[in-house]
Amino acid sequence: MPRAQIKNEKMYQRLREQGESKEKAARIANAAAGEGKKKVGRRGGKSPAYDDWTKDDLMKRAREIGVEGRSSMNKSELIDALRNH
Repeated sequence: MPRAQIKNEKMYQRLREQGESKEKAARIANAAAGEGKKKVGRRGGKSPAYDDWTKDDLMKRAREIGVEGRSSMNKSELIDALRNH
């Protein structure tokens, strides 16, 4: 059933089937519906890889997006949690 907050339901469902989180799938689907897929695709990829971040930076980012259990995670666990949030 279509939801009012999701602008491109087909894209949202496809992203969810690929394993993306509800939040990320909604963000991508709504951006693509508003600006077009090509424009959204060109915009991505400007941040350095998480492997290049310091553990402190990873902790800050995990706190921003609400990753549970981040205080007991090592660097590789933080990277995995951020990639799969």
